[in-house]
Amino acid sequence: MNRLAAPLRFLTELIAWVAAPWALAPYSIPLAVLADLLLIGLPTVFATPGDKEQVLVAVPGWATVGLVLAQLAAAVVATWCAWPAWAAALTTVLAAACLVTERPRWRRLLAAPRSRAA
Repeated sequence: MNRLAAPLRFLTELIAWVAAPWALAPYSIPLAVLADLLLIGLPTVFATPGDKEQVLVAVPGWATVGLVLAQLAAAVVATWCAWPAWAAALTTVLAAACLVTERPRWRRLLAAPRSRAA
């Protein structure tokens, strides 16, 4: 099941990166751009040492888990707001599968000792 975690997480992230701005654009283009900057930028900058090869800013495991949960929530909420129901339902199933496959990684991240930088 661990082999599925990264591809499912990545696919859900891609959906969040597309769906969140799509859902926000009718209300505010700057907000749509900001959503993508946050959804892509935060996990790029902040990471838990040992979970990623290159870490720009070290954060504890709970922060990485929180960033993944934010991506999953953005994907599900945005698709229900902006896409057809069948696509939103598929995204919801994908996010649920991601939650299941991510559990071993999250246990490891949450059990890791706190970083001095965090």
